[in-house]
Amino acid sequence: MASTQGLQAYEEEKLLLSLPKERGWAAHHLYLFQDFWCPSNFIEGVNNFQKHFQSKDSDVIVSSFPKSGTTWLKALTFSIVNRKRFSSFDNHPLLTSNSHDLVPYLDFIFHCDNIQNKLSYLSNMTEPRIFGTHIPFPSLSKSIQESNCKIVYICRNPFDTFVSFWIFANKIYPDSLDKLTMEEALEKYCKGIIGFGPTWEHMLGYWKESIATPNKVLFLKYEELKEDINFYVKRVAEFLDCPFTEEEESNGVIESISNLCSFEKMKNLEVNKSGTFDRSFEKKYLFRKGEIGDWVNYFSPAMIEKLSKTMEEKLSGSGLSFKTYS
Repeated sequence: MASTQGLQAYEEEKLLLSLPKERGWAAHHLYLFQDFWCPSNFIEGVNNFQKHFQSKDSDVIVSSFPKSGTTWLKALTFSIVNRKRFSSFDNHPLLTSNSHDLVPYLDFIFHCDNIQNKLSYLSNMTEPRIFGTHIPFPSLSKSIQESNCKIVYICRNPFDTFVSFWIFANKIYPDSLDKLTMEEALEKYCKGIIGFGPTWEHMLGYWKESIATPNKVLFLKYEELKEDINFYVKRVAEFLDCPFTEEEESNGVIESISNLCSFEKMKNLEVNKSGTFDRSFEKKYLFRKGEIGDWVNYFSPAMIEKLSKTMEEKLSGSGLSFKTYS
């Protein structure tokens, strides 16, 4: 076992030395791995996930770029899929468990040496299994891409995503950002140098796949969910082949799910106010404002011009666009 672990560590070190490296914000360094920027401690999990994960047709994958509404979409998806199992909204798992605990990240699951234990854990999960990931579409395991599993993707206006990521990173890794100004961080962001970035390629990968295979990938925007959450709760249920019955609709089940998963409700739950996530940062940092357009309080005119031009360049001709809400 020791020799196997030693060989694996050697191979990982050899891989890191071969990859382009840049200074990160929430990580000291990011490595260009499979065409996206990845912190070194995630690469092992991504590699193992790609090699060992076997998707089932009933699986649901909640995918997102970081700080785009991940915690919210995980809660919504879990509640929609499991509404028959947990019909009481007064005694629901989301009241006592963070949505990241209920919908685990695939690369986190495989970030370990004991793969067999993880495979046993996965095989014993209640179906349909629901997982989360920040991994770009091209780097998902072949079994996910080739199976009939469903992918629900959420993105957010890049202006708000940047601000949310910047503030989050400052909170959880204050020492690593002391020499990086917000303007410098935006420069990196526009160049795509951010964990799981470039942002543009991440969004466009899922966007194009949602157009090519609309029955497999559902593409959502954070802002649209905020504007009409009940509509999108119903839309997600239809996409996942578990539509609400007329009786459920008349009994207010859609509204109950929307309320259970609302930002205000989740932020004020004790389970989300105390404790840490994966022993790495405090859960309370997952919830800040949840607002649309808060970026106007942070951007200078020069920063607005820079990101606007970058978005125009990167998203031009794709059909994907965002309101500025300024």
